[in-house]
Amino acid sequence: MAGYPKFLEDLIKELSKLPTIGPKSAERMALSLLKAPAARSKALADAIMNAKEYTKKCNLCNYFSEQDLCPICQNKHLRDKVICIVEDAQDVIAIERTSYYKGLYHVLGGKLSPLDGTGPSDLSFKKLFYRLKQESINEIIIATSSSREGETTAQYIKQVLQPLKIKVSRIARGIPVGSNLGHIDQATIFEALAGRREVTS
Repeated sequence: MAGYPKFLEDLIKELSKLPTIGPKSAERMALSLLKAPAARSKALADAIMNAKEYTKKCNLCNYFSEQDLCPICQNKHLRDKVICIVEDAQDVIAIERTSYYKGLYHVLGGKLSPLDGTGPSDLSFKKLFYRLKQESINEIIIATSSSREGETTAQYIKQVLQPLKIKVSRIARGIPVGSNLGHIDQATIFEALAGRREVTS
């Protein structure tokens, strides 16, 4: 049985490596791109390469940026003296879309997972502690996921921040167990932030 030509097969294979994209979806996307005008395919290719080349991490909070500082950190004087700690950059977008939270962020770049070999030195805790020494922060909001690893990360943050005498709160339990913020609807995130509770010893 004949298959697709090599280059088309390669395109399908690469598309299928994307998150949530199975073989059938990758095939439909590849065939759609093949039928599209050349200019559209080139625009897509250019957008991918430009995003890859020019998007980097903010030097302060680790969120996406095309400059040394992301737009949020560039305008941090306009925001509340609160830092919301999240696992991934997409969590920032999820929270910003609620239009409720008006503070700053810190992206850890993952969560603690001893079984996977991910320890504190693998995440951006050192940068976080440096920020807390340099900036006047009134509250830390822990917004890690409700998975076992997310809870382990939250406990670690609570423990290491305790000597700093900064108010530490945790988002409410409206987030389903095992879910990441990037996959949760805006209303649920809003309620979780609004209902956050101070973390006590």
